[in-house]
Amino acid sequence: MNQTLYFKRKTKPIALLQKGKLALSYLLVVLAISMGSCSKPKSEDSPEPSISVKLDQEKITLKEGDAIKITPNFTPEVTSANTQYLWEVADSRIAEVKVNTDFSISVTGKTKGTTEIKLSNLSGKKLASCLINVEAKEVQYQDDGIVKILAIGNSFSEDALESFLFGLANAKGHKIVIGNMYIGGASLSLHVQNATNNANAYSYRKINQQGVKATTANVSIATALADDDWDYISFQQESPNSGIFTTFAPLTDLYNYVKTRTKNPQVKYILHQTWAYQKNSTYSAFANYDKDQDKMYAAIVDAYIQAKTLIPVDRVVPAGTAIQNGRTSLIGDNFCRDGYHLDVNIGRYTASCAWFETLFNETVVGNSYKPSALSALDTEIAQNAAHFAYLTPNKVTPLVNYQGGGTSDLTKPILINFGGNTAASWNTVPQYTAGTTVANLKDQAGANTDFSITIVEGFNNRNQNGPTTTTTTSFTMPSAVSSDSYYGNSKAVWEGKSVEKSIVKLSGLNSAKKYSFCFFGSRTGVTAGENRETKYTVKGTNEVIALLDAANNTNNIACAEQVTPNSAGEITITITAGSNNNNSYGFYYINALQLKQVN
Repeated sequence: MNQTLYFKRKTKPIALLQKGKLALSYLLVVLAISMGSCSKPKSEDSPEPSISVKLDQEKITLKEGDAIKITPNFTPEVTSANTQYLWEVADSRIAEVKVNTDFSISVTGKTKGTTEIKLSNLSGKKLASCLINVEAKEVQYQDDGIVKILAIGNSFSEDALESFLFGLANAKGHKIVIGNMYIGGASLSLHVQNATNNANAYSYRKINQQGVKATTANVSIATALADDDWDYISFQQESPNSGIFTTFAPLTDLYNYVKTRTKNPQVKYILHQTWAYQKNSTYSAFANYDKDQDKMYAAIVDAYIQAKTLIPVDRVVPAGTAIQNGRTSLIGDNFCRDGYHLDVNIGRYTASCAWFETLFNETVVGNSYKPSALSALDTEIAQNAAHFAYLTPNKVTPLVNYQGGGTSDLTKPILINFGGNTAASWNTVPQYTAGTTVANLKDQAGANTDFSITIVEGFNNRNQNGPTTTTTTSFTMPSAVSSDSYYGNSKAVWEGKSVEKSIVKLSGLNSAKKYSFCFFGSRTGVTAGENRETKYTVKGTNEVIALLDAANNTNNIACAEQVTPNSAGEITITITAGSNNNNSYGFYYINALQLKQVN
């Protein structure tokens, strides 16, 4: 689109002509310039004299909205009152021209780009030109004191950012807004594909200044970028490839896409270093690292160091190192809930602590905020694991001050609740899926025992039809414990699943001691005469079986006595239907477990 202006002397500018989508501006100005050697003006039909024109500007750079003046200088001076000249703008979308009363022109930048302005005679001969470069107008960014982070990630950014980072920041008086663009298992290449196609493919989770999280489905990256003036934008690779640097190549394209669409000209970029899988993880991608946790961790560290060379990275959050540091403590390899996603308490809190230190450049040790499920000791371990990761981000720092100190002799029973409810003095196993771990089980008095429990093979689901009151059991259960359970179905498919058995493992036990295990299982509302016998097989160096009919049970428990852990301090409990179970699905249950040391 071009803009054209004619001028003759002694006339005023006249109308702008608009035709279709092509606008041409015509302004006429009469040039009457006297020359002493001529006694009379030329007629209308006199030939145009040979002249040259020089502009006082030949190349101009200006910002959007700014204007600049260009003046033509004629040699020799024009004497004809009828001589006409033509200004043309190659692209009037980039710049526009206005003829001034002194026959100069004012050029105004409209939008970013480059165009040419030229001066020609009416026969089309170009006499002079000026190159116009229009730059985007700089936005003056005002720091509002709120740290705003947008993660373009997956479930690992969900683990690290969405649960506890706000609480940690708020406890120290920091204002923070957290955004997470979530697609489970999303890789860098998938993010680039979605960006290129402007795909509304993300679950956009945003935690506002008050800590309230809102989730919006079907959001594009461009929409999230425009939603706020983000201070930090983070990237991460999917966990299967997090230690394979060659898979980080799309990071450059993702960065190039993002940087042109951010509202904050001072935005900084973060790499979120992810974590290695649990040593016993059954996730297929663990084979990428020969199922070796140490190898996977070292590969992640190396890949993220190299990834810093691909884009301008302001900082790397060493969440992977924080988790690895924590694993050297008495908590052990119990930071994941399913072998690769973080435990919803100790795991997620540790990663959030790493984010806190990296963002605010201050120690997280001593921060008053913690999840209610974590003990003071667990909190201290998580905070120190993150702190040492911040100080030494690419190397494991063993937590030598947290490698023991639990109860070697169990003087009080350990009470374990299987279900989503919580109760005082009870350790709750919060999920029924394989990999769910509760570390540092507390005894009934609240003392740390260094014991842990892990679901090795999961249940079908949670059942909430247990009794609200129980009688004559050897351990008192509040209704929060007795009213729900985890169950399986050993005989037939139920809700699309066939779960023949479930396995739970106790770790950290003293192999020189013996323990008793008492179980409560119940499902109310069962038809009279139906038997839902559940078989609990407890195995260490010896094996003891306990049987309990869970149908409408309110007062019975079943115990396995005198079980000795194996040399690794472990005892497994296999739960399935007993031989007397006549339910067509073979439903079996566990609501609660009491663990005692007997010698």
